[in-house]
Amino acid sequence: MSDSCCEVKKANGKYDLAVIGAGSAGFSAAITAADQGATVALIGNGTIGGTCVNVGCVPSKALIRAAESIHQANSANRFGGVQASGQLQNWKLLRDQKDELVSSLREAKYIDVLANYSGVSYIEGAARIVDDGVTVGNRHIKAKKIIIATGSHEFIPPIPGVQDTPYLTSTTAFELEALPESMMVIGGGYIGCEIAQMFSRLGVKITLLFRSSLLPEAEPEISQAIAEYFEAEGITVLQVNSYDSVSSLSGEVSLSVSINGKTQAINAEKILFSAGRKANIDGLGLEEEGIACTASGAIHIDEQMRTTKEGVYAAGDVTGVDQFVYMAAYGAKIASHNAMGDSGRSYDNSAMPSVVFTDPQVASVGLTEAAARSRGVDTKVSVLSLDNVPRALAARDIKGLIKLVADRSDGKLLGAHIIAPEGADSIQTAALAIKQGMTYTELGNMIFPYLTTVEGLKLAAQTFDMEVSKLSCCAG
Repeated sequence: MSDSCCEVKKANGKYDLAVIGAGSAGFSAAITAADQGATVALIGNGTIGGTCVNVGCVPSKALIRAAESIHQANSANRFGGVQASGQLQNWKLLRDQKDELVSSLREAKYIDVLANYSGVSYIEGAARIVDDGVTVGNRHIKAKKIIIATGSHEFIPPIPGVQDTPYLTSTTAFELEALPESMMVIGGGYIGCEIAQMFSRLGVKITLLFRSSLLPEAEPEISQAIAEYFEAEGITVLQVNSYDSVSSLSGEVSLSVSINGKTQAINAEKILFSAGRKANIDGLGLEEEGIACTASGAIHIDEQMRTTKEGVYAAGDVTGVDQFVYMAAYGAKIASHNAMGDSGRSYDNSAMPSVVFTDPQVASVGLTEAAARSRGVDTKVSVLSLDNVPRALAARDIKGLIKLVADRSDGKLLGAHIIAPEGADSIQTAALAIKQGMTYTELGNMIFPYLTTVEGLKLAAQTFDMEVSKLSCCAG
Protein backbone atom coordinates (compact mmCIF):
# COMPACT_ATOMS: atom_id res chain seq x y z
CA MET A 1 0.00 0.00 0.00
CA SER A 2 1.57 3.28 -1.11
CA ASP A 3 1.65 6.41 1.02
CA SER A 4 -0.83 8.10 -1.29
CA CYS A 5 -3.45 5.35 -1.15
CA CYS A 6 -6.91 6.65 -0.29
CA GLU A 7 -5.43 10.07 0.52
CA VAL A 8 -7.72 13.06 0.90
CA LYS A 9 -6.36 16.20 -0.75
CA LYS A 10 -6.86 19.22 1.50
CA ALA A 11 -6.54 22.73 0.14
CA ASN A 12 -5.07 23.99 3.38
CA GLY A 13 -2.86 20.91 3.91
CA LYS A 14 -4.32 20.28 7.37
CA TYR A 15 -6.23 17.44 8.97
CA ASP A 16 -8.66 17.50 11.85
CA LEU A 17 -7.04 14.43 13.34
CA ALA A 18 -3.83 12.45 12.94
CA VAL A 19 -3.97 8.85 14.16
CA ILE A 20 -0.60 7.16 14.67
CA GLY A 21 -0.98 3.40 14.30
CA ALA A 22 -3.06 1.33 11.90
CA GLY A 23 -4.21 -1.55 14.07
CA SER A 24 -7.56 -2.08 15.75
CA ALA A 25 -7.30 1.05 17.91
CA GLY A 26 -6.07 3.20 15.04
CA PHE A 27 -8.84 2.12 12.68
CA SER A 28 -11.47 2.55 15.39
CA ALA A 29 -10.28 6.10 16.08
CA ALA A 30 -10.07 7.03 12.39
CA ILE A 31 -13.48 5.62 11.47
CA THR A 32 -15.17 7.24 14.49
CA ALA A 33 -13.76 10.64 13.57
CA ALA A 34 -14.57 10.23 9.87
CA ASP A 35 -18.16 9.37 10.77
CA GLN A 36 -18.33 12.77 12.49
CA GLY A 37 -17.20 14.49 9.29
CA ALA A 38 -13.55 14.91 10.24
CA THR A 39 -10.61 14.61 7.90
CA VAL A 40 -8.14 12.05 9.24
CA ALA A 41 -4.54 11.14 8.53
CA LEU A 42 -4.17 7.47 9.49
CA ILE A 43 -0.47 6.69 9.76
CA GLY A 44 0.69 3.09 9.70
CA ASN A 45 4.22 1.78 10.12
CA GLY A 46 4.55 -1.91 9.26
CA THR A 47 1.89 -4.40 8.26
CA ILE A 48 -1.55 -2.83 8.26
CA GLY A 49 -3.96 -4.30 10.82
CA GLY A 50 -1.67 -4.39 13.85
CA THR A 51 -1.13 -7.26 16.27
CA CYS A 52 -4.54 -8.93 16.49
CA VAL A 53 -5.20 -9.90 12.91
CA ASN A 54 -1.58 -10.45 11.88
CA VAL A 55 0.24 -12.15 14.74
CA GLY A 56 -2.12 -12.28 17.72
CA CYS A 57 -5.79 -13.19 18.13
CA VAL A 58 -6.57 -14.53 14.66
CA PRO A 59 -3.57 -16.83 14.03
CA SER A 60 -3.39 -18.07 17.62
CA LYS A 61 -7.08 -18.96 17.87
CA ALA A 62 -7.01 -20.71 14.50
CA LEU A 63 -4.12 -22.92 15.65
CA ILE A 64 -5.67 -23.45 19.10
CA ARG A 65 -8.85 -24.75 17.47
CA ALA A 66 -6.84 -27.14 15.31
CA ALA A 67 -4.97 -28.47 18.34
CA GLU A 68 -8.25 -28.78 20.22
CA SER A 69 -9.68 -31.03 17.51
CA ILE A 70 -6.75 -33.40 17.99
CA HIS A 71 -7.29 -33.49 21.74
CA GLN A 72 -11.03 -34.06 21.38
CA ALA A 73 -10.42 -37.02 19.12
CA ASN A 74 -7.90 -38.52 21.52
CA SER A 75 -10.26 -38.11 24.47
CA ALA A 76 -13.35 -39.46 22.71
CA ASN A 77 -13.08 -42.75 24.58
CA ARG A 78 -14.65 -41.06 27.62
CA PHE A 79 -17.91 -42.00 25.89
CA GLY A 80 -18.77 -45.69 26.01
CA GLY A 81 -18.39 -47.45 22.67
CA VAL A 82 -16.55 -44.53 21.05
CA GLN A 83 -12.96 -44.82 19.85
CA ALA A 84 -11.07 -42.18 17.87
CA SER A 85 -7.59 -40.73 17.55
CA GLY A 86 -6.05 -37.61 16.12
CA GLN A 87 -2.60 -36.30 15.34
CA LEU A 88 -0.89 -33.52 13.44
CA GLN A 89 0.17 -34.85 10.07
CA ASN A 90 1.35 -31.72 8.27
CA TRP A 91 2.38 -28.61 10.23
CA LYS A 92 3.21 -26.67 7.07
CA LEU A 93 -0.30 -27.21 5.67
CA LEU A 94 -1.86 -26.06 8.94
CA ARG A 95 0.44 -23.05 9.12
CA ASP A 96 -0.33 -22.07 5.52
CA GLN A 97 -4.06 -22.36 6.17
CA LYS A 98 -3.61 -20.02 9.12
CA ASP A 99 -1.73 -17.56 6.91
CA GLU A 100 -4.50 -17.60 4.33
CA LEU A 101 -7.05 -16.72 7.02
CA VAL A 102 -4.88 -13.88 8.31
CA SER A 103 -4.38 -12.49 4.83
CA SER A 104 -8.07 -12.63 3.95
CA LEU A 105 -9.16 -10.93 7.18
CA ARG A 106 -6.46 -8.26 6.89
CA GLU A 107 -7.72 -7.51 3.39
CA ALA A 108 -11.43 -7.56 4.28
CA LYS A 109 -11.35 -5.85 7.68
CA TYR A 110 -8.59 -3.30 7.17
CA ILE A 111 -7.39 -2.63 3.63
CA ASP A 112 -10.80 -2.83 1.95
CA VAL A 113 -12.45 -0.87 4.76
CA LEU A 114 -10.48 2.27 3.89
CA ALA A 115 -12.31 2.61 0.59
CA ASN A 116 -15.53 3.24 2.52
CA TYR A 117 -14.17 6.38 4.20
CA SER A 118 -13.29 9.21 1.88
CA GLY A 119 -12.31 11.36 4.84
CA VAL A 120 -9.45 9.06 5.83
CA SER A 121 -6.00 9.31 4.24
CA TYR A 122 -3.71 6.34 4.78
CA ILE A 123 -0.03 7.27 5.03
CA GLU A 124 2.83 4.86 5.63
CA GLY A 125 5.92 5.60 7.68
CA ALA A 126 7.30 6.20 11.15
CA ALA A 127 5.56 9.17 12.76
CA ARG A 128 6.97 11.67 15.22
CA ILE A 129 4.87 14.18 17.15
CA VAL A 130 5.67 17.87 16.73
CA ASP A 131 4.02 21.05 17.95
CA ASP A 132 1.37 21.35 15.25
CA GLY A 133 0.99 17.77 14.11
CA VAL A 134 3.34 14.95 13.13
CA THR A 135 6.18 14.29 10.78
CA VAL A 136 6.47 11.14 8.68
CA GLY A 137 9.93 11.00 7.25
CA ASN A 138 10.48 14.36 5.57
CA ARG A 139 6.79 15.06 5.38
CA HIS A 140 5.05 17.45 7.78
CA ILE A 141 1.39 16.66 8.48
CA LYS A 142 -0.54 19.37 10.29
CA ALA A 143 -3.33 18.17 12.54
CA LYS A 144 -5.51 19.81 15.18
CA LYS A 145 -5.61 16.69 17.35
CA ILE A 146 -3.55 13.50 17.63
CA ILE A 147 -4.33 9.99 18.83
CA ILE A 148 -1.45 7.61 19.53
CA ALA A 149 -2.36 3.97 18.91
CA THR A 150 0.98 2.34 18.17
CA GLY A 151 0.39 -0.89 20.09
CA SER A 152 3.01 -3.03 21.82
CA HIS A 153 5.66 -5.68 21.24
CA GLU A 154 6.94 -8.73 23.07
CA PHE A 155 9.07 -8.11 26.13
CA ILE A 156 12.22 -10.21 26.33
CA PRO A 157 13.44 -10.50 29.93
CA PRO A 158 17.11 -9.51 30.45
CA ILE A 159 18.32 -13.00 31.38
CA PRO A 160 22.12 -13.29 31.14
CA GLY A 161 22.94 -14.92 27.81
CA VAL A 162 19.62 -14.21 26.12
CA GLN A 163 21.11 -11.96 23.44
CA ASP A 164 23.38 -14.80 22.32
CA THR A 165 20.65 -17.45 22.38
CA PRO A 166 18.15 -18.05 19.56
CA TYR A 167 14.65 -17.70 20.95
CA LEU A 168 11.04 -17.67 19.83
CA THR A 169 8.18 -15.30 20.56
CA SER A 170 4.47 -15.82 20.01
CA THR A 171 4.97 -14.14 16.64
CA THR A 172 7.90 -16.19 15.34
CA ALA A 173 6.62 -19.48 16.80
CA PHE A 174 3.63 -19.37 14.46
CA GLU A 175 6.00 -19.14 11.48
CA LEU A 176 8.22 -22.14 12.30
CA GLU A 177 9.17 -24.26 9.31
CA ALA A 178 8.95 -27.38 11.45
CA LEU A 179 7.83 -28.08 14.99
CA PRO A 180 10.53 -28.89 17.55
CA GLU A 181 10.43 -32.01 19.69
CA SER A 182 10.56 -29.96 22.88
CA MET A 183 10.04 -26.35 23.95
CA MET A 184 10.28 -24.22 27.08
CA VAL A 185 7.63 -21.52 27.40
CA ILE A 186 8.59 -18.66 29.74
CA GLY A 187 5.64 -16.84 31.26
CA GLY A 188 2.40 -18.00 32.87
CA GLY A 189 0.10 -15.27 31.59
CA TYR A 190 -2.73 -15.86 29.16
CA ILE A 191 -0.53 -15.90 26.06
CA GLY A 192 1.95 -18.32 27.62
CA CYS A 193 -0.81 -20.66 28.77
CA GLU A 194 -2.56 -20.66 25.40
CA ILE A 195 0.63 -21.28 23.47
CA ALA A 196 1.93 -23.97 25.83
CA GLN A 197 -1.23 -26.05 25.62
CA MET A 198 -1.58 -25.55 21.88
CA PHE A 199 1.93 -26.77 21.05
CA SER A 200 1.62 -29.60 23.55
CA ARG A 201 -1.49 -30.85 21.78
CA LEU A 202 0.32 -30.58 18.45
CA GLY A 203 2.92 -33.02 19.76
CA VAL A 204 5.65 -30.81 21.27
CA LYS A 205 6.97 -31.72 24.73
CA ILE A 206 6.32 -28.54 26.73
CA THR A 207 7.82 -27.17 29.93
CA LEU A 208 5.92 -24.10 31.14
CA LEU A 209 7.84 -21.89 33.59
CA PHE A 210 6.59 -18.93 35.60
CA ARG A 211 7.48 -17.00 38.75
CA SER A 212 4.20 -16.25 40.56
CA SER A 213 1.37 -18.47 39.37
CA LEU A 214 -0.37 -19.46 36.19
CA LEU A 215 -2.81 -16.72 35.18
CA PRO A 216 -1.70 -14.56 38.12
CA GLU A 217 -4.64 -12.14 37.78
CA ALA A 218 -7.21 -14.96 38.00
CA GLU A 219 -8.89 -16.29 41.10
CA PRO A 220 -6.49 -18.64 42.95
CA GLU A 221 -8.93 -21.55 42.54
CA ILE A 222 -8.73 -21.11 38.78
CA SER A 223 -4.94 -20.70 38.70
CA GLN A 224 -4.55 -23.93 40.65
CA ALA A 225 -7.06 -25.77 38.50
CA ILE A 226 -5.45 -24.85 35.18
CA ALA A 227 -2.06 -25.98 36.49
CA GLU A 228 -3.51 -29.36 37.43
CA TYR A 229 -5.24 -29.75 34.06
CA PHE A 230 -2.04 -28.90 32.20
CA GLU A 231 -0.06 -31.45 34.18
CA ALA A 232 -2.71 -34.08 33.47
CA GLU A 233 -2.17 -33.44 29.74
CA GLY A 234 1.57 -34.01 30.07
CA ILE A 235 2.76 -30.40 30.30
CA THR A 236 5.55 -29.89 32.84
CA VAL A 237 4.52 -26.94 35.01
CA LEU A 238 7.32 -25.30 37.00
CA GLN A 239 7.20 -22.32 39.35
CA VAL A 240 10.67 -20.80 39.68
CA ASN A 241 12.21 -18.15 41.90
CA SER A 242 14.46 -16.70 39.21
CA TYR A 243 15.84 -17.18 35.70
CA ASP A 244 19.61 -17.09 36.18
CA SER A 245 21.08 -17.65 32.72
CA VAL A 246 20.35 -19.13 29.31
CA SER A 247 22.65 -20.58 26.67
CA SER A 248 22.56 -22.56 23.46
CA LEU A 249 24.77 -25.52 22.61
CA SER A 250 24.57 -28.32 20.04
CA GLY A 251 21.07 -27.43 18.90
CA GLU A 252 19.60 -27.26 22.39
CA VAL A 253 18.76 -24.43 24.77
CA SER A 254 19.68 -24.69 28.44
CA LEU A 255 17.99 -22.46 31.01
CA SER A 256 19.39 -22.20 34.53
CA VAL A 257 16.71 -21.46 37.12
CA SER A 258 16.44 -21.26 40.87
CA ILE A 259 13.71 -23.34 42.54
CA ASN A 260 13.41 -23.17 46.32
CA GLY A 261 17.02 -22.09 46.66
CA LYS A 262 18.41 -24.81 44.38
CA THR A 263 19.83 -24.28 40.91
CA GLN A 264 18.38 -26.45 38.18
CA ALA A 265 19.04 -26.68 34.44
CA ILE A 266 16.06 -27.05 32.10
CA ASN A 267 16.85 -28.16 28.55
CA ALA A 268 14.75 -28.11 25.38
CA GLU A 269 15.17 -27.77 21.65
CA LYS A 270 13.54 -24.32 21.63
CA ILE A 271 12.75 -21.58 24.13
CA LEU A 272 9.79 -19.23 23.72
CA PHE A 273 9.38 -15.99 25.68
CA SER A 274 5.90 -14.90 26.65
CA ALA A 275 6.79 -12.65 29.57
CA GLY A 276 4.59 -9.67 28.84
CA ARG A 277 4.53 -6.82 26.35
CA LYS A 278 6.04 -3.33 26.10
CA ALA A 279 4.48 -0.23 24.59
CA ASN A 280 5.69 0.91 21.17
CA ILE A 281 6.88 4.42 22.01
CA ASP A 282 10.34 4.66 20.45
CA GLY A 283 10.77 7.52 18.01
CA LEU A 284 7.47 9.24 18.83
CA GLY A 285 9.15 12.22 20.48
CA LEU A 286 7.15 11.87 23.67
CA GLU A 287 9.69 13.39 26.04
CA GLU A 288 10.30 16.38 23.81
CA GLU A 289 6.57 17.06 23.60
CA GLY A 290 5.94 16.65 27.33
CA ILE A 291 3.97 13.42 27.04
CA ALA A 292 4.44 11.42 30.24
CA CYS A 293 4.80 7.67 30.54
CA THR A 294 4.04 5.29 33.38
CA ALA A 295 6.69 3.40 35.33
CA SER A 296 6.26 0.45 32.96
CA GLY A 297 6.94 2.61 29.90
CA ALA A 298 3.37 2.95 28.64
CA ILE A 299 1.75 6.29 27.77
CA HIS A 300 -0.05 7.82 30.75
CA ILE A 301 -3.72 8.67 30.12
CA ASP A 302 -6.69 9.83 32.15
CA GLU A 303 -10.26 8.48 31.98
CA GLN A 304 -10.94 10.60 28.88
CA MET A 305 -7.91 9.03 27.11
CA ARG A 306 -5.98 12.31 27.29
CA THR A 307 -2.20 12.34 27.60
CA THR A 308 -0.31 15.02 29.50
CA LYS A 309 -0.05 17.13 26.31
CA GLU A 310 -3.13 19.09 25.34
CA GLY A 311 -4.75 17.83 22.16
CA VAL A 312 -2.95 14.47 22.24
CA TYR A 313 -4.76 11.28 23.19
CA ALA A 314 -3.74 7.61 23.35
CA ALA A 315 -5.54 4.27 23.20
CA GLY A 316 -4.86 0.55 23.03
CA ASP A 317 -1.82 -1.44 24.08
CA VAL A 318 0.44 1.62 24.03
CA THR A 319 -1.33 2.76 27.21
CA GLY A 320 -0.68 -0.55 28.99
CA VAL A 321 -4.36 -0.71 30.00
CA ASP A 322 -6.56 -3.78 29.32
CA GLN A 323 -4.54 -5.25 26.48
CA PHE A 324 -7.41 -6.83 24.57
CA VAL A 325 -8.26 -5.91 20.99
CA TYR A 326 -11.88 -5.04 21.78
CA MET A 327 -10.81 -2.74 24.62
CA ALA A 328 -8.30 -1.07 22.30
CA ALA A 329 -11.10 -0.33 19.84
CA TYR A 330 -13.40 0.80 22.65
CA GLY A 331 -10.82 3.17 24.14
CA ALA A 332 -9.93 4.57 20.73
CA LYS A 333 -13.57 5.36 20.03
CA ILE A 334 -13.78 7.31 23.28
CA ALA A 335 -10.54 9.13 22.46
CA SER A 336 -11.83 10.04 19.02
CA HIS A 337 -15.15 11.39 20.28
CA ASN A 338 -13.40 13.47 22.94
CA ALA A 339 -10.77 14.74 20.51
CA MET A 340 -13.44 15.82 18.02
CA GLY A 341 -15.33 17.87 20.60
CA ASP A 342 -17.94 15.35 21.72
CA SER A 343 -16.22 15.53 25.08
CA GLY A 344 -16.92 14.08 28.48
CA ARG A 345 -16.83 10.39 27.54
CA SER A 346 -14.94 8.21 30.01
CA TYR A 347 -13.32 4.80 29.80
CA ASP A 348 -15.27 2.24 31.85
CA ASN A 349 -13.95 -1.32 32.24
CA SER A 350 -16.10 -2.28 35.23
CA ALA A 351 -17.99 -4.86 33.16
CA MET A 352 -15.15 -5.85 30.83
CA PRO A 353 -15.20 -9.58 29.99
CA SER A 354 -11.90 -11.33 29.37
CA VAL A 355 -11.22 -14.78 27.98
CA VAL A 356 -8.21 -17.10 27.98
CA PHE A 357 -8.55 -19.67 25.19
CA THR A 358 -7.10 -22.60 27.04
CA ASP A 359 -9.11 -25.78 27.44
CA PRO A 360 -11.01 -25.46 29.72
CA GLN A 361 -11.51 -21.83 28.80
CA VAL A 362 -11.00 -19.20 31.49
CA ALA A 363 -13.42 -16.28 31.45
CA SER A 364 -13.82 -13.41 33.88
CA VAL A 365 -15.69 -10.17 34.42
CA GLY A 366 -15.72 -7.69 37.28
CA LEU A 367 -13.81 -7.94 40.54
CA THR A 368 -11.99 -10.90 42.00
CA GLU A 369 -12.58 -11.66 45.66
CA ALA A 370 -9.20 -10.16 46.57
CA ALA A 371 -9.80 -7.01 44.51
CA ALA A 372 -13.19 -6.45 46.11
CA ARG A 373 -11.78 -6.88 49.61
CA SER A 374 -8.94 -4.48 48.83
CA ARG A 375 -11.63 -1.87 48.19
CA GLY A 376 -13.08 -2.47 51.61
CA VAL A 377 -16.06 -4.53 50.44
CA ASP A 378 -17.41 -7.20 52.76
CA THR A 379 -17.66 -9.99 50.20
CA LYS A 380 -19.74 -13.10 49.89
CA VAL A 381 -18.60 -15.79 47.45
CA SER A 382 -20.02 -18.85 45.79
CA VAL A 383 -17.88 -21.59 44.23
CA LEU A 384 -19.59 -24.27 42.13
CA SER A 385 -17.65 -27.19 40.67
CA LEU A 386 -18.71 -28.31 37.20
CA ASP A 387 -19.80 -31.72 38.41
CA ASN A 388 -22.93 -29.86 39.55
CA VAL A 389 -23.70 -28.63 36.03
CA PRO A 390 -25.77 -31.06 33.91
CA ARG A 391 -24.12 -29.92 30.68
CA ALA A 392 -20.71 -30.99 32.00
CA LEU A 393 -22.07 -34.33 33.18
CA ALA A 394 -23.63 -35.05 29.78
CA ALA A 395 -20.38 -34.09 28.04
CA ARG A 396 -18.42 -36.31 30.48
CA ASP A 397 -16.04 -33.40 31.03
CA ILE A 398 -16.42 -31.99 34.53
CA LYS A 399 -13.14 -30.09 34.67
CA GLY A 400 -13.79 -26.58 35.91
CA LEU A 401 -15.66 -24.35 38.31
CA ILE A 402 -17.63 -21.13 38.55
CA LYS A 403 -16.91 -18.52 41.22
CA LEU A 404 -19.17 -15.55 41.89
CA VAL A 405 -18.29 -12.58 44.09
CA ALA A 406 -21.00 -10.42 45.66
CA ASP A 407 -21.35 -7.59 48.16
CA ARG A 408 -22.59 -9.14 51.39
CA SER A 409 -24.54 -6.02 52.37
CA ASP A 410 -26.89 -5.91 49.40
CA GLY A 411 -26.17 -9.04 47.36
CA LYS A 412 -25.01 -7.04 44.36
CA LEU A 413 -22.96 -9.14 41.96
CA LEU A 414 -19.39 -7.82 41.70
CA GLY A 415 -17.51 -10.48 39.76
CA ALA A 416 -17.88 -13.75 37.88
CA HIS A 417 -15.04 -16.15 37.10
CA ILE A 418 -15.41 -19.31 35.06
CA ILE A 419 -13.13 -22.14 34.04
CA ALA A 420 -15.12 -24.47 31.80
CA PRO A 421 -14.91 -26.01 28.31
CA GLU A 422 -17.44 -23.43 27.06
CA GLY A 423 -16.71 -20.68 29.55
CA ALA A 424 -16.00 -18.06 26.88
CA ASP A 425 -19.57 -18.20 25.59
CA SER A 426 -21.03 -17.91 29.09
CA ILE A 427 -19.24 -14.87 30.49
CA GLN A 428 -21.26 -12.23 28.62
CA THR A 429 -24.36 -13.13 30.61
CA ALA A 430 -22.47 -12.32 33.80
CA ALA A 431 -21.13 -9.12 32.22
CA LEU A 432 -24.67 -7.96 31.49
CA ALA A 433 -25.74 -8.83 35.03
CA ILE A 434 -22.90 -6.76 36.52
CA LYS A 435 -23.50 -3.89 34.10
CA GLN A 436 -27.15 -3.75 35.12
CA GLY A 437 -26.35 -3.91 38.83
CA MET A 438 -28.12 -7.22 39.42
CA THR A 439 -27.97 -9.11 42.70
CA TYR A 440 -27.03 -12.75 42.82
CA THR A 441 -30.62 -13.53 43.84
CA GLU A 442 -31.94 -11.86 40.67
CA LEU A 443 -29.44 -13.79 38.57
CA GLY A 444 -30.44 -17.05 40.25
CA ASN A 445 -34.13 -16.33 39.59
CA MET A 446 -33.63 -15.82 35.84
CA ILE A 447 -34.70 -18.48 33.35
CA PHE A 448 -31.75 -20.30 31.77
CA PRO A 449 -31.86 -23.02 29.08
CA TYR A 450 -31.23 -26.50 30.45
CA LEU A 451 -28.10 -28.46 29.55
CA THR A 452 -26.00 -25.41 28.77
CA THR A 453 -22.78 -24.28 30.37
CA VAL A 454 -24.24 -20.83 31.01
CA GLU A 455 -26.86 -22.48 33.23
CA GLY A 456 -23.97 -22.92 35.64
CA LEU A 457 -24.21 -19.19 36.40
CA LYS A 458 -27.77 -19.69 37.69
CA LEU A 459 -26.67 -22.66 39.78
CA ALA A 460 -23.67 -20.77 41.15
CA ALA A 461 -25.94 -17.85 42.07
CA GLN A 462 -28.31 -20.21 43.87
CA THR A 463 -25.36 -21.76 45.70
CA PHE A 464 -24.96 -18.58 47.75
CA ASP A 465 -28.01 -19.56 49.81
CA MET A 466 -28.75 -23.23 49.14
CA GLU A 467 -27.26 -26.56 48.14
CA VAL A 468 -27.94 -27.10 44.44
CA SER A 469 -27.46 -30.82 44.90
CA LYS A 470 -30.85 -30.81 46.61
CA LEU A 471 -32.61 -29.30 43.57
CA SER A 472 -34.31 -31.30 40.85
CA CYS A 473 -33.41 -30.68 37.20
CA CYS A 474 -34.54 -27.19 36.12
CA ALA A 475 -35.93 -26.54 39.62
CA GLY A 476 -35.67 -23.13 41.21
